[in-house]
Amino acid sequence: MFIRAYQPSDCRELAELFYHTVHTVNGKDYSPEQLDAWAAGQVDLEQWDRSFQEHFSLVAVEGGIIVGFGDMDSTGYLDRLYVHSEYQGRGIAAALCGRLEAAAPKNVVTHASITARPFFEKRGYRVVKEQQVERKGIFLTNFVMVKEQ
Repeated sequence: MFIRAYQPSDCRELAELFYHTVHTVNGKDYSPEQLDAWAAGQVDLEQWDRSFQEHFSLVAVEGGIIVGFGDMDSTGYLDRLYVHSEYQGRGIAAALCGRLEAAAPKNVVTHASITARPFFEKRGYRVVKEQQVERKGIFLTNFVMVKEQ
């Protein structure tokens, strides 16, 4: 596995990985309605591409296949971190997160799902607050977490 910078040609594949990962990995912690509200399968690719280009965005590749991605804005907000369901538990998220954290100007903040919370806690993040986020009229629980550096 190697990590490289995001390229605009990655965008559609990242959107598909996002949808697939949310609907498989997060299914144990969220209802089908919540999963559909979170990842409906129809992202605005132009908006996503613009966001990835504005952020520090990384892509993990193994055997020519994109297996994960993550991005962080200039303030240290870790926006997205997703690893394909078939590649979980192989250190991909840790490798991506380590590179993103190293680029942060100071503290790193993320809004972690119920599923991702233990991963971030193991990395030294602490929960600032639990919150309910509304997506398409459906509420999802996540956690504002911070890692002080």
